[in-house]
Amino acid sequence: MTRKNSRNARYTLHALTALVVFTAVSVVLGPGSILAGASQINPRTSVQQAENQGTPSGGPEALHLIVDRSLVVTSPSQVTRVSLANPEICDAVVVSPTEILLNGKRAGATSLVIWGQSGQMQTFDVYVDLDVLDLTGDIRNTFPNEQVKVTVSKDIVTLSGHVSSAAVADKILELAQSMVPNKNNVVSLLEVPAPPTGEVLLKVRFAEVDRSALRQLGVNIMSLPGAKNVGTISTGQYSPPGLTELSASAGGFTLGSLLNVFIFRPDINLAATIQALQTKNLLQILAEPNVLTESGKEATFLSGGEFPFPVVQSTGAGGGVPAITIQFRQFGIRLDFTPTILPDDAIHLKVEPEVSSLDFSNALTITGFTIPALAVRRVQSEMELRDGQSFVIAGLMDNRLTRTLEKIPALGDIPLLGKLFQSESLNKSKTELLVLVTPQIVHPLPPGQVPGGPQFPMQFLPPATSGQAQSSGQ
Repeated sequence: MTRKNSRNARYTLHALTALVVFTAVSVVLGPGSILAGASQINPRTSVQQAENQGTPSGGPEALHLIVDRSLVVTSPSQVTRVSLANPEICDAVVVSPTEILLNGKRAGATSLVIWGQSGQMQTFDVYVDLDVLDLTGDIRNTFPNEQVKVTVSKDIVTLSGHVSSAAVADKILELAQSMVPNKNNVVSLLEVPAPPTGEVLLKVRFAEVDRSALRQLGVNIMSLPGAKNVGTISTGQYSPPGLTELSASAGGFTLGSLLNVFIFRPDINLAATIQALQTKNLLQILAEPNVLTESGKEATFLSGGEFPFPVVQSTGAGGGVPAITIQFRQFGIRLDFTPTILPDDAIHLKVEPEVSSLDFSNALTITGFTIPALAVRRVQSEMELRDGQSFVIAGLMDNRLTRTLEKIPALGDIPLLGKLFQSESLNKSKTELLVLVTPQIVHPLPPGQVPGGPQFPMQFLPPATSGQAQSSGQ
């Protein structure tokens, strides 16, 4: 055998040996492990799986790992050099001649390049994402009935799915923002059901109560110290149904304002209470408006008038006579409210009642015009009520001191001696404004349906007896 043939035989033997080894390893480990492989420490993930997660064909392979987690990248040949574009995202440690350990440091993206001994170069796109396993578990435990999906891309956390209400969506967003380094990197794509449409009828009563006369009758609210419930409302003339009066013998109690009541039980007839106060001339109904509006839209009611007042305009550079224009300002009883129907048929109500009157005791006189002041009592409240529940806004005091001078004409104007023919009196009054509000959801009738007439719980007039019928016939 010649030297050339001997060399060819040796090459053929080496090729057959390499082919047998390649085939055996392929059978045991699979063909993907020979070319390139990557495994994540708990759980393990191959580079081929990472490539199938969205890496474009022909581009760098994609590797995904989580902050403070590790990933092992396996090279088909012995590693001679490793390069990371941004070591602050992750670091690379060569743990064996063919294995590289990647440790995620912070969320972001970087590039990894590996050079083998044979000169082969591998390029990877490394994506380090935030760990949202704890966030996902907390959301499922706190809101078990909500369908929320948490996804993460680098340092951006996205919330998606369906929730029962906007309030629940806000709470989930707050929870997610509290568990990420930067709360501005949380994006909420949660879908909430459309708010229910409808109309709200607001029944309002503006009443003014004479507190001086009420104190003479001993009207007050009594509550035991340390208790959270209101005792009773009593004038001494009648007792409300279903409540037990508290007395001093039952223990110490504190006396509060009658009108600072914000919760009413259904078994208390509030209309009867107002009527009883009216019969004693202790309460005066100022207005009883019924205002209807759509959910989410503002409605306004005004019962009063407008008074003129002059406005002096600037004279300008010439220094001439200033011009005076007349403007009008509203006064009286005003009500602004905005209702919103919630998914559970509750009503979120924003109400702003106002009562204003002309106050000539503090009037001003400008260029011959008497401009009265405005005595205004205004309050703004937001609350959530059920359909048909009532609440009261009160505590708006009005203290007035009126000085009245009476005299005999001519004689009362005599110097020194005129005091003998004059009579002066001071009248002090203290009133409190009471606003009673009852919202009701109005459901429209279906098309074509005619509303029925009023239904009386009992006959308005008792039926005539036979004796009465005969006497009427005669």
